[in-house]
Formats: sequence, C-alpha cells, structure tokens
Amino acid sequence: MPPTVVLDTNVFISALRSKRGASHQVLRQIGKEKFEIALSVPLILEYEEVAKRQSRQIGLTHSDIDDILDFVCRVGQHHAIHFLWRPQLRDPEDDMVLELAVEAEADFIVTHNVRDFAGTERFGVRVVTPQEFLETIGHTT
Repeated sequence: MPPTVVLDTNVFISALRSKRGASHQVLRQIGKEKFEIALSVPLILEYEEVAKRQSRQIGLTHSDIDDILDFVCRVGQHHAIHFLWRPQLRDPEDDMVLELAVEAEADFIVTHNVRDFAGTERFGVRVVTPQEFLETIGHTT
C-alpha cells in the first residue's frame, strides 16, 4: 500500500514556482500511485488563496491554478476533520496540516519547514523535505 502524505502549502507553492526543484517533482508524482495525497477543504482553500495571491510571481493564471487544484482534488483522498488538536505547533496554519495528517493517518508531512513541525512524531507522522520524500519513494530526478 502506498504511503499517505500531506503536502504543506509551501511545497505546493514551490512546485508551482519552479519546474526544477524537488517540490515540482513531488507534485508531478501525484496520481501516479507512488503515494496517496490527503486533502481537506481548509488545506485546498489555503493552496488556492496563496497560489492566486502569488499568481503573477508564479507565472500562472487563476484558471491554470484552478485546473491544477481540480486535478489534485480528483485524485486525492478527501478527509473531514472531526477533532482539532490545537494548539500543538507555533503556527495555526501548521496545526491545520497536522490535524489532516492525524485524521488521514498519514505517513508523511512534506514541508520545507521541518523544524516548524517538531513534536509531530508523537502522532506517528514523519516530517520530511520534498527531496527526502522523493528518496523515500524511490523517485530519481
């Protein structure tokens, strides 16, 4: 069974900004059965809000962003959050990611800010960078 992951918003935005980095490679692997991506309505709304706010810098139209999010939503595992674990982390937005990871029984949170998720191991979730995650799933660039 493939691992389940939650992508932090910084990974999603990095993937849209550059086609060269590990974040983009992670995004390209969504839907290819190497892992399952866990989603919640609040996380998708955050992806959308940040991506559209930065759309000019990213070089994508709002329609492009909608198409990417539609695909992610189509192939992702949708989870309703029934129990809030707040506050566990310094940033409430990070708590939202952790709550989804716990609800989805995710194996990984993929983020560029590993230190921001200190303590999540007590929930059985590994926090890794995009590059570490690609190595874990055996993806070579």
